[in-house]
Amino acid sequence: MAGLDEQIAGLRVTGAYFFQRGWSVGTSSNYSVVLDRDPYELLVTASGKDKGRLTELDFVRVDGDGTPVPANQPKSSAETLLHCVVAQELEIGAILHTHSVWATLLSNLYFEDRGITIEGYEMLKGLSGVDTHEYSCRMEIFENTQDIPVLAAQVRKRLTDPTNPLKYGYLIRRHGMYTWGRDLEEARRHIEILEFLLECEGRRLMLEGAIPRST
Repeated sequence: MAGLDEQIAGLRVTGAYFFQRGWSVGTSSNYSVVLDRDPYELLVTASGKDKGRLTELDFVRVDGDGTPVPANQPKSSAETLLHCVVAQELEIGAILHTHSVWATLLSNLYFEDRGITIEGYEMLKGLSGVDTHEYSCRMEIFENTQDIPVLAAQVRKRLTDPTNPLKYGYLIRRHGMYTWGRDLEEARRHIEILEFLLECEGRRLMLEGAIPRST
């Protein structure tokens, strides 16, 4: 596993890149990497930081419950517990959360269906373990309750569903997307692929007239 300085550098580069792409504007979004599993320890972006200008001091080390360790650190993201749940339930190394325009809009448009299904695109092969465009990727959508412990419990339940667990990521209504990977590089790739596919879906709907063009 990469050292702490290397992990921080990777997250800073990720933040600057996502800011440039319009996926993490203002102080939105949060990112984490797993530092240890026994006991669990994560490195999470601090609360209220501009992701395009992260410094070495804009990160917090937390335990499996999201508590800063040691305590005298900046406040971590309000959604830290969502990172902890994924880290505990999956064999992954990084969790990334973005607030793109398309994830925000489509998570609301498809909320009544509780998910959006994307299939048939060549870019699906960019997801880990997918080797054909004939693949159906469903992104589940959770309500933006603002009650993070409740939302974390809902996500944990779906991650551990024995018949249909969450895979690759999920959406929060009118909020954004969470995804993850075995390491930061894979998690970044999953963001790129899923953001591309969500934009394709949104533009497809506009071309077909399912979403009225703004006047």
